[in-house]
Amino acid sequence: MNDFAIPSDRKPFLVKGQGLSKSVGKAALLKNIDITINPGEIVSLIGPNGAGKTTLVQLILGLSAPTAGSLQRASGLTVGYVPQSFALDASLPLTPERFVRLGTKSSKEAARERLNEAGVPNVGSRMMTDLSGGETQRVLLARALLRNPQLLVLDEPAAGLDISGEADLYHLIQDIRDQRGCGILLVSHDLHMVMAATDHVICLNQHVCCSGAPAHVTQQPEFQQLFGPQAATVLAPYVHSHNHQHTVSGKIADGHGEKNP
Repeated sequence: MNDFAIPSDRKPFLVKGQGLSKSVGKAALLKNIDITINPGEIVSLIGPNGAGKTTLVQLILGLSAPTAGSLQRASGLTVGYVPQSFALDASLPLTPERFVRLGTKSSKEAARERLNEAGVPNVGSRMMTDLSGGETQRVLLARALLRNPQLLVLDEPAAGLDISGEADLYHLIQDIRDQRGCGILLVSHDLHMVMAATDHVICLNQHVCCSGAPAHVTQQPEFQQLFGPQAATVLAPYVHSHNHQHTVSGKIADGHGEKNP
């Protein structure tokens, strides 16, 4: 993979893959994938288990090399990555504020600012092992944001959250894109939320089944064959009107803590 300078007369992009294929032995994991991620754009990868989403993310992150095809990255590209899961030794006394700064020379103030941006301003002095799943995901997001990434890669960021927590997280992701202008690659099984939060969808099943704007993709027979005919209605908006606030775990905050809806 070679970094390069983008000519001024071309539309800038962060990552551009052409004809990407990946095989392990005789097993073909990806076949002839084209993908482009531009600044300020949310690109979502969807597909069934085993479709090759993780493999494609590994190629984009530079953790693996394609068997065929080319992958170009903008010169000096900075990437922030939020993994799908994170295992931490329960005996390790680590606060979120310290965790966000691990391996960096960033200040405590910078870590607090990123925790605030990720929507968890009051967890900095708690123990990582005491956080809820939603809080942990946002701390991981804060750590990724500390790099000031031009490209943010999020692998199943809403895993384990209820629908209210998912909606709040996807709204946050959109806000980060709008405020920072970074590109975002989003991997998810959650068709409903992803379709509402994305600009460009790539439906993957070892190859690109279909791609484009969400309204276009949901009408494609390949998409409906993979996810069922009811998937054509997945763009129907989720409306959640209320006069209360949710915590990051999706529970209702009562002003003094939280309670179940």
